[in-house]
Amino acid sequence: MFPQKYRGGIFDAEHGSWNRTKPIGARIMFVPIKEDGTAGEAKVFAEGWLTSSGEYMGRPVDVQMLQDGSLLVSDDYAGAIYRISYTGAK
Repeated sequence: MFPQKYRGGIFDAEHGSWNRTKPIGARIMFVPIKEDGTAGEAKVFAEGWLTSSGEYMGRPVDVQMLQDGSLLVSDDYAGAIYRISYTGAK
């Protein structure tokens, strides 16, 4: 469902740090897989669960792709499951 650059890779949930002065994580990353099977550079796919002041609004735990290509993201902080879909040109 997502543009070509998001195919052939792995979507990964970063739950977030708990022991850092400046919190990081709380986002969904995309890691492309190269032709030789090695991982490329991870890039942020979805974020917004961590505010600029370091407050967690949510903490993604896992990502599951549905048959239609959309993603389900579980969040154990907010007690929610989000569905991320793409409605742009295919």
